[in-house]
Amino acid sequence: MTMRITSPQNPRVKQAARLREHRDRKNQGRFLIDGAREISRALQANVKVLEIFFCGELVRDSELEQSISMAGERGVAVLEVTSAVLGKLAFGERSEGAVAVAEYPQPTWPDWQLPGNPLIVVLESVEKPGNLGGIVRTADAIGASAVVLADPAADLFNPNAIRASLGAVFTVPLAAASPAAVLAWLRRLQVQVVAARVDATTLYHRVDYRKPTAIVLGSEARGLTSLWNADDITAIALPMCGRVDSLNVSVTAGVLMYEALRQRMT
Repeated sequence: MTMRITSPQNPRVKQAARLREHRDRKNQGRFLIDGAREISRALQANVKVLEIFFCGELVRDSELEQSISMAGERGVAVLEVTSAVLGKLAFGERSEGAVAVAEYPQPTWPDWQLPGNPLIVVLESVEKPGNLGGIVRTADAIGASAVVLADPAADLFNPNAIRASLGAVFTVPLAAASPAAVLAWLRRLQVQVVAARVDATTLYHRVDYRKPTAIVLGSEARGLTSLWNADDITAIALPMCGRVDSLNVSVTAGVLMYEALRQRMT
């Protein structure tokens, strides 16, 4: 049964709106999903969606209509709201007519069943949600085995990260741990570890990515910590021919992941 809410001051709406803030997401153990594809992929991945707020006059996407119907069949609270109420929950002018509230997924790492020749992406202290989401989106596109956050500085379920990933945060195996724990895990897996560093002398395309590999990237401001400067780790760099000395971390990740895919497809 669909409930109708017309006031932005409704307690249920106010509680959901607070999930824009990291502190409230952490306290409630919930997060917002904004967007048709994002909600659809969360439901397909069996993320525990608790509520869907939708404005009928704004829903024009058949996939979103199917998602709302599917959610109702699963016992999710389906709440029809006015455009004013949805405006309190959605993000800017990008609203597609619905916002969902979901529980944080329970982490499963390190109990993954990785493929025999894994390609893992490790992100140490990446701070910007948009960069994080963009990297996960590319990881999904190239079929990466997993994305692991080492000392995560950004909230993986920040609504902007979810939006930037187009819902790929629900399709790619994800986990988080301390940098030391992540490196120890990679060593147990006996995968090749390549670390993107601006001071590296080995160009990125001279590495053989066809073997089991972990690609490691650092924060936007500081790069990687000294933990990743070890004898069993290959430092790699992208050539820089202009005046700037580094690339956006999401762009760098895309170049490296697609080079790995190129080699694996030949």
